Amino acid sequence: MQRITVNPKIFGGKPIIRGRRLAVEHILGMLAAGDTIETLLEGYLWLEREDVQACLIYARRLVSHERVEPFRYE
Repeated sequence: MQRITVNPKIFGGKPIIRGRRLAVEHILGMLAAGDTIETLLEGYLWLEREDVQACLIYARRLVSHERVEPFRYE
């Protein structure tokens, strides 16, 4: 998880990859839209496969703490 950093001066403190101007949410959005890891690596030459994997691990850790309360209709 050392690949995911936070800098208040970049994107208002959103999680970014290795201090660069590329937000974790951007990578996750591209993957969700159907882009492959290979496409991401071609588009960002400095990006490494481990960076993308770190984004997925980061997202998984965030949602692992979520709890959803059922909504009751009355």
